[in-house]
Amino acid sequence: MTGNNKQRYRFSEAPIWNIQRKYYEEQGTKAWNNDQVPQYITSNPMIATAYAEMIFGFLQDRANKEYRSEPVFIVELGAGAGRLAYHVLYELCQLRDYAGTSLPGFRYIMTDLAMNNVMAWKEHPALQSFITEGLLDFAQFDAVHDTVLNLVVSGKTISEGDLKQPLIIVANYFFDSIPQELIYVGDGHIYEADVDVEYPEDNDSLKPSEWLDQITLHYEHRRAPEYEQETYPYRDVVSIYQEQLEDSYILFPAAGINCLERLNQLSPSGFLLITADKGDHLLDNWRFAEPPELILHGSFSLTANYHAIQHVFEQRGAAALFPPHHYININVGCILHLDKPMDYPNMRLAYRRCIERFGPDEFFSMKEWVDRHQDSMGLQQILSFWRLGGYDAEFFIQSTKRISSLLSDANDEEKQDILRGIQLMWSSYYVMEQRYDLALDAGLLLFEMGLYEHSKRYLEISVLQDQDEVVSTVFYCLVICCFELDLVEDAGRYLRKLLELEPDHEEALALISHLSTS
Repeated sequence: MTGNNKQRYRFSEAPIWNIQRKYYEEQGTKAWNNDQVPQYITSNPMIATAYAEMIFGFLQDRANKEYRSEPVFIVELGAGAGRLAYHVLYELCQLRDYAGTSLPGFRYIMTDLAMNNVMAWKEHPALQSFITEGLLDFAQFDAVHDTVLNLVVSGKTISEGDLKQPLIIVANYFFDSIPQELIYVGDGHIYEADVDVEYPEDNDSLKPSEWLDQITLHYEHRRAPEYEQETYPYRDVVSIYQEQLEDSYILFPAAGINCLERLNQLSPSGFLLITADKGDHLLDNWRFAEPPELILHGSFSLTANYHAIQHVFEQRGAAALFPPHHYININVGCILHLDKPMDYPNMRLAYRRCIERFGPDEFFSMKEWVDRHQDSMGLQQILSFWRLGGYDAEFFIQSTKRISSLLSDANDEEKQDILRGIQLMWSSYYVMEQRYDLALDAGLLLFEMGLYEHSKRYLEISVLQDQDEVVSTVFYCLVICCFELDLVEDAGRYLRKLLELEPDHEEALALISHLSTS
């Protein structure tokens, strides 16, 4: 790092934001490989189920209102790897089918800045049934500029006033990753906080993640009377900071609020925002706030200012739902920018039930503890937490070694519960470009339990998924499964594959000899 390449910018216009865009455009869905950019906390089945419950409650509330024959559109901003959308849709369809009541239809629109993400979702195997059913579409959407949604599958464009029902907006890890203003409050005045960016010497040759890792930020502030004028569109909330805060740096989400205002134009009936982020809705959490630091994870993120978003829309008649307690890892909130927001009791009850009483933040805190103490947990504890998390594949992958060690003492009921959990997990599994083989782990565990028919199914899926990486143990297990199921021809086929990989495998040689003489 050298100091000869240094420039000052207004924070919202600093080059970090263009680098952020470039990172996501270049990486596409690979940005979320193995949690390079975090996705689990906002995309796991537990949080998706909570969102589906709130959306289902909203559909129940809309069932007897105006335009009930029109579909409700759900727009996810920055859908990323696509895992959240998949789990929300999966659970929402489960709720719809289970309830069997008359509801408005719904359409889920996944959006992102990067077009390669949009095209990757369109081809993802797990999403095809939703596309076929007409429940899912996609659109490239620039949250800073765009005003319409150009749908990829249907070819339709959603423009101002096109929607009759209120719009549902889903925004996870979104407001912390788009441009924000930075103001400083001191001595009863508002200052613009500019940033000096000190570049690495050879910055033109660096990848976006390398560039972000090597820059240095320094902050200076200057008087900005425009924030104190009545003509400033968000003067009301800025005046609160001016009057009640001191020596505080405030990230101000002007771009985020503007994005919501543009989306609000799509429907005269308003919107419901469901959002989760590292974001503070309590004013006290901004008191004496230090200058922001970029949280790096390939790209970067900051803290979202939910207080400002909440205040702006409450001043316009909206109702906001945020937990009354302090969050630890993720804050989940809703803003009902609707006519008579209190007329949505099912949606609000779902928030109370699935977020306020025990929600994704509490679940993630528990999961961190479970991850550290898994080796001392019993089988019932593991099964209970797996069930609480919606039979999540990631937790199963982490738990297979411990489950295996407990199988010798497991009873038949526990083994059946493990089988049922694997089946439910597999039925709602969203494949990402990760380094693990879920089918293999499931098949080997079922083999240990002596459930050979089920084991054979998953082991064969594993073999088909990556035929060049199969180890001899997998073929040996398949041989035993086939013998146990009286599938002698299949057993012989897998024996030959096993001996191709390991010609001196003693058990395989004995079995092939047995087959030859029988």
